[in-house]
Amino acid sequence: MTDDVELTLTATPGPATVATVAGGIDLHTAPGLRTRVLELIDQGDHHLILDLSGVDFCDSAGLGALIGIWHGAQEAGGSLALAAVPDRLMRMLTLTGVDSLLPHYPSSADALSAHQGAPDAA
Repeated sequence: MTDDVELTLTATPGPATVATVAGGIDLHTAPGLRTRVLELIDQGDHHLILDLSGVDFCDSAGLGALIGIWHGAQEAGGSLALAAVPDRLMRMLTLTGVDSLLPHYPSSADALSAHQGAPDAA
C-alpha cells in the first residue's frame, strides 16, 4: 500500500469533471482522497465522475469515503457517478447496497454520455 492515492482531473465539454483515481483506497488513503474530492466540489466541480479503473484495492474506509463524497456532491446540488469500477470493488458495492445509491458505468465516456443526457445536465 502507498501513503497516497493519485487523482487526475480531466475537463469535459459539459459541467461534469472526470477524476481518475489510481492506487489503493484504504484506512490510510481514504481520508485524503475524500478531502481532495470534497475540495473540488467546494471549488465548483459539483458534478463528478470518479473513474476507478486504476484502483487496485478498496476497503470499508474507501467505501465510506465514496459515500462521503456522494453526500458532499448532493449537498452542493451536484452528482457523483462511478466509472470503470473494478470487479472486486463492484462486488463490495453490490453486497452493501451502495450500487443502488451511486450510478456506475462501464467507462468514463459512458458516464459522460449518461450525464449529458440527464434532464438537469446543463
